[in-house]
Amino acid sequence: MTLRRKLLLVALCTLALPVAGWLYVRQMETLLREGQAQALTASARAMARSLVVTDAPLPPAGDAWYVQQAANPITIDGYGDDWAPLTPWSQPLDKRGKLLLAQDADWLYLYAEVRSAQRTRADADDPNALSADHLVLSLGKGEQSRRYLLASAAPGLLTARPLDPPVDGLPSRITAQWQEDGSGYHVELRLPRNLGLDTLGVAIYDPASGGDPQAVQARPLVTYSPALSKELSQLALDGVEARVLAPQGWLLAQTGHLAAPATAPGDQPGWFAALVYRSLLADQVGDAEPWMQDVPRLDVTEVREAADGKPATLWRQGEARGSVVLAAAVPIERNDQVRGVLLLEQASRAVPLLANRALLGLLLTSFTVLLVAGAILLIFATRLSLRLARLRDAAERAQLNDGRLDGPFPMTGADDEIGDLARSFERLFEVVGGYTDYLRTLASKLSHELNTPLAIVKSSLDNLEHALQEQDALPPDAQPYLARARDGVARLGMLVRAMSEASRMERAIAAAEPEDVDLVEVVRGCGEAYRPLAGTRRLETVLPSAPVHLHCAPELIAQALDKLFDNALSFTPEGGWLRLSLRPVQDGAEIELANQGQPLPAAMQGRLFDSLVSLRDKTTPGDAPHLGLGLYVVRLVAERHGGAAVARNLEDGSGVAFTLHLQGMPRQRL
Repeated sequence: MTLRRKLLLVALCTLALPVAGWLYVRQMETLLREGQAQALTASARAMARSLVVTDAPLPPAGDAWYVQQAANPITIDGYGDDWAPLTPWSQPLDKRGKLLLAQDADWLYLYAEVRSAQRTRADADDPNALSADHLVLSLGKGEQSRRYLLASAAPGLLTARPLDPPVDGLPSRITAQWQEDGSGYHVELRLPRNLGLDTLGVAIYDPASGGDPQAVQARPLVTYSPALSKELSQLALDGVEARVLAPQGWLLAQTGHLAAPATAPGDQPGWFAALVYRSLLADQVGDAEPWMQDVPRLDVTEVREAADGKPATLWRQGEARGSVVLAAAVPIERNDQVRGVLLLEQASRAVPLLANRALLGLLLTSFTVLLVAGAILLIFATRLSLRLARLRDAAERAQLNDGRLDGPFPMTGADDEIGDLARSFERLFEVVGGYTDYLRTLASKLSHELNTPLAIVKSSLDNLEHALQEQDALPPDAQPYLARARDGVARLGMLVRAMSEASRMERAIAAAEPEDVDLVEVVRGCGEAYRPLAGTRRLETVLPSAPVHLHCAPELIAQALDKLFDNALSFTPEGGWLRLSLRPVQDGAEIELANQGQPLPAAMQGRLFDSLVSLRDKTTPGDAPHLGLGLYVVRLVAERHGGAAVARNLEDGSGVAFTLHLQGMPRQRL
């Protein structure tokens, strides 16, 4: 991974700032909510106590029947078509049916639907009516009540038979409509409003399941109360919608309306701010659908909790964009009994507005800081990478130049750690360059220093042999030792001459004069000269058909080819092959000499062209010594021509190829 990517990852750590700020804003928004919820709950508790103290008309404790307001006139025909708008809020009846109650200015309507797969039919006046399918209706007024039997042998009009003695103020007979279908039967009737009924009970008798339908459990009737709504309006706060609900969630009174505070044009939240608030902050905002409908019953969790005696609060989405609504439900208790639930709702834009402002300001500041820090780190990483790249390029150039610097080492004047590293590299390459120069001049120094001792030893041996021969004092067994001494002196002389020749070759290569030549003719001439020297070995010359012009020193190239041919000839077996080829390339030319033989060791391929390196076996007495200077000369010739010398094994493993990459010598200005 590059330095820029590493520093970019480090820059991403600054993301912890907006994340921490986001958590802080969420905590702030939660605290604001809790404070507002506590304030609204306290107001709701105070209003609930006021309703109890003023003896407001609250519903009785326990189960009750809720009477809805009839929006349209209802026709008593036994069918539920007129009840369709009220059907979603039907009330369960003994697990086998449902009951609907409605009223208008004159009548109280009742519609009962009973599920019964098998029916036993009998009229209400039939003695067996109590054993057939029937309903028992109980009407109560004050402390008195009276029951009525509703049964019919066929669909149509029926007259209910009283089961109890007459009661003042309660009807002596009731007419109703009885209708049947495949799922059961329906009973529909109406009663005058002026009866002033307090309680009502309905019981179902099914012959298949049995039971005692005469034990009717009457429930009080509750409905929407204008009187309670008026009293509630005197206690409600401005901008707060208040509702009184029965413990089952039925609406008993309502006053006020939700009014979001007016905002300045600049403070009006847009769709993006509302989206940010809903996505990043308001994770507990409920759906507004169940609360916004004008329905007679509000069956939500908060109302049920308040009916159990526990205050509850809820945040939901408001009707206006960017607003939220806080709902607080508290129980209305009288004589330690929950008589109803008081629900207050208050719209607010302050919490979303403050949270959005804080969050957007934090995000803007954080991302600006992040971008600036990232840009600074990127610039720093780029500059650092460029400085390190300059060090690398200078080190690679020094390596290609045998450890010698081709100029001042870069960034040695810097005061930071990279400057210390550059100065260390410079001192290192100075030491390596001095050692390399010493090795380069070692051959000439040794040849110069050894010439005089060798001359003294040789002349001493000649004088000794001449003196012993004149005196005939040379024993026969001493002659081999004298011959060996002379042979050793000769070999040392050859070594000294070879080292002197290498030194002269270096100076000759450096002083060679270039000219424009056709390499095809140079290589062809060398190939013709080498053919007689190959002996039993086969020499192949591969040349291009077109001329290959190059500004070079042809005598140096010929000397390099001589060294390569001498090296290849010594490693090619009798009957083997050699191949000398020339091919033009984009920036110059390549001359390759390949020969059959053993492949090069992997460890030596990068060192073959160094000075005093050889792969030949140790010489036996009489053989010419090999100092490993031939391929070193080849390398110097290639570098003098702006190229390089490369050795490689052939792909098929049959031999070795030595290649000279030549780009030409620079032209001298007149």
